[in-house]
This record gives sequence, C-alpha cells and structure tokens, in this order.
Amino acid sequence: MQIEVLKSKIHRVSVTQADLDYIGSVTIDENLMEAANLIENEKVDIFNYNNGERFTTYVIKGERGSKVICLNGPASLKVKVGHEIIIVSYATMDFELAKKHQPTVIFPDSKTNTLR
Repeated sequence: MQIEVLKSKIHRVSVTQADLDYIGSVTIDENLMEAANLIENEKVDIFNYNNGERFTTYVIKGERGSKVICLNGPASLKVKVGHEIIIVSYATMDFELAKKHQPTVIFPDSKTNTLR
C-alpha cells in the first residue's frame, strides 16, 4: 500500500510579492528551498495564516538570498503582501517506509524570511 505523507514544510514565511500578471506558481528564495528540501516545479500546498485560504501551486526558484516569497498568477489573489503563509509538499511511499519517514520542516524568521 502507498500513502501520501508530509515531505517538506516551510512554516510561516511572509509574502513579499503578489503578481497577478504571471503564469502561476510560488517563487521561493533558493536558500529556503534548499533548507526545506524543495525543488523547482514541485507541487506544493499553500496555507494562508491570515485569512485561512488553502490552495495548490508549484515552486519556481527565486534568487538565492533575495528572501522572496511571491505568489504568481491567480494565487496572488489569495494573499496580500505581508501575509504569513505555510508551504508544504508531500511524498508518496510505501506504508511501512512511511512509518519511519522524517519530513524536513524549517521555521524561518517570518519577519525577514531568513533561516534562524
């Protein structure tokens, strides 16, 4: 049996940009991507801590050290600059392997989007 489990989580970062006139996705500072074990084009769920919105998109690599968290396209309508969001991804794996799996969870400074 295969099940879906938490793979990666960026817990509470601040939205720095929202760009409706883009094809879609979330742009994330490469430092945060690396720390959270996320890759470009990976599917992610976004949870808006300020208004309860939940939606799915994919990752675009942002400039390393830029601190960027930018929601693009229609997703930009679900956030405002300054909102705090949680970004999560999942992995599908064998049930027995999943029992031992440890996700990568990071807790950046939500005011500066930098690693602590």
